[in-house]
Amino acid sequence: MPLRAKVATSVSKTAAALSRAAGRGDGSVIGGWIGLKIDPDLLAHLAGGRAIALISGTNGKTTTTRLATAALEVMGRVATNSFGANMPTGHTSALAKAGSTPFAVLEVDEHYLARVIDATEPRVVAMLNLSRDQLDRAKEVSMMAQMWRDALIGHPDVRVVANADDPMVVWAAQGSGHVTWFSAGQRWHDDSWVCPQSGDPIERAGGDWWCTGCPLRRPNPQWRVEDEGVVDPRGDWHLVKLQLPGTVNLGNAATALAVAAEFGVRPIEALPRLATVASVAGRYAQVDRDGRNVRLLLAKNPASWLEAFDMAERAPTLLSINARDPDGLDTSWLYDVDFAPLRDRPVLITGDRAYDLAVRLEVNAVPFRHVKSFEEAIQAVPPGRLEVIANYTAFQDIRAELDRVL
Repeated sequence: MPLRAKVATSVSKTAAALSRAAGRGDGSVIGGWIGLKIDPDLLAHLAGGRAIALISGTNGKTTTTRLATAALEVMGRVATNSFGANMPTGHTSALAKAGSTPFAVLEVDEHYLARVIDATEPRVVAMLNLSRDQLDRAKEVSMMAQMWRDALIGHPDVRVVANADDPMVVWAAQGSGHVTWFSAGQRWHDDSWVCPQSGDPIERAGGDWWCTGCPLRRPNPQWRVEDEGVVDPRGDWHLVKLQLPGTVNLGNAATALAVAAEFGVRPIEALPRLATVASVAGRYAQVDRDGRNVRLLLAKNPASWLEAFDMAERAPTLLSINARDPDGLDTSWLYDVDFAPLRDRPVLITGDRAYDLAVRLEVNAVPFRHVKSFEEAIQAVPPGRLEVIANYTAFQDIRAELDRVL
């Protein structure tokens, strides 16, 4: 690397370490921010010489990145932004901290995918899904699909691993000439009823979908989830044993296997690695507290809340909602979520915007009890499982509360 890049790398690692030592955070952003101030091309310099996979989408990025990293570790050391800092500052910090590695798997915020492709020249880009998220400041889904499509057209050599079940992703991936399709299912359809190509309605039947006005339709996937396993491009079925809950994580595992295969990793080599992943940046973590087994699930937009309900057991459930800057300030998205699946269990609510959630649950005829703190929630439920579903900052608040008592 040029001398300036070497200095920037050293300062980046030092700043990150000081941040961690001072208890001001994990250093996954500040180190990269300072490094890029010294050398604006630092991310490109750090990416040089590595075979890189980028993982992007509205939901599932962090988990799929963790699974793909585990799979690719069959080949050697892998740099990754394991704390979920998924913008260029986080990527820069992660690569600087990792030092020299042959591989990197980076989670990328969907808004930054084009910029990070330009900087890192990845071997593989995995495109998971596109749905509404933080509409007070994020782009519309069709605009995001167009940005992805344009980015791939500008990088024709990048290999793409894309979700065949999401019409927005399929249309965006057509910007590439090298696409491997996977089928992970798509439970959330409300952002893909209209074709991004022609504007005509999209029809669905039996797992298939097609545009009624143009040739866009679901491609045949080379990788697909079937029963409790994954079918690979050769037609071989592999049993997938995960510690992570829910059908959605089978889909994330299929994606990780498809990404790893682009680097030459066979499913039989990768699967034992996937089975070792127990939690991802605190998500799915289970903590015993006062006779209650607390499991933490992160849900930050309508599509991810739908999946969280599928993962959660029929047990007392605490819902926590904030509307701070990282969450998005607009809570109107609550009305896009169907909370009816929670009618069969005790529901507690908390968080900065608990009253917004209370009104939404009233509309959905879901009985609930308001608690002012996580501690009050613990005392309000009997011994046994307590499911906690929270959006981003509420999730972090509860993680911090659990850390203080462990």
